[in-house]
Amino acid sequence: MLEGAFFENVMMHSETRAYPQYPTTTSGLVLGTDSIYRYGLRESTYPTLSLVDKIEDEYGNTIEAGHYELALTDEKEHLLLIQSKVVIAVIPVIQVEIDTSKEEQVHDKKSLKRQLKEEKEIAKTNKKREKTGLPPINNDHDIYQEASIEYKTDSNGGYYLIRYERGDVKAWGAIKG
Repeated sequence: MLEGAFFENVMMHSETRAYPQYPTTTSGLVLGTDSIYRYGLRESTYPTLSLVDKIEDEYGNTIEAGHYELALTDEKEHLLLIQSKVVIAVIPVIQVEIDTSKEEQVHDKKSLKRQLKEEKEIAKTNKKREKTGLPPINNDHDIYQEASIEYKTDSNGGYYLIRYERGDVKAWGAIKG
């Protein structure tokens, strides 16, 4: 309630509401329109990019110093700079490399058979762990991931080159600075 005001006085004014109307949107965003939903990123295990200095462009837009998650869109056209599940910047990708040398190994009959055997063993172990009250084992494998940024100079001025690497995908994006 409002401090120092009586309930009757508050209810008599049509402009003042003692309680918020339903439904409420706290920041002006409708639920589901936030950038994490709009871009539909499936995972939250992305490499972390640390910015020591703030980056400012010619239009006055700034990216503050801090730690950001770096994600690549499904179309591999943009790098997304994410902080607290909010997209801070969309960076165009200038080059993408996908390593397909291990693709044959993944679809090989022996590797598929080995993977099926591992999944059965994990399921059996999880049943035993469930009986004793222990949490289940995930079969998620660690994925190599790295993000870096460096400043490059050329004849047109300078730009920030952002390098993204996750698993077998490498991508480079650039911000003119």
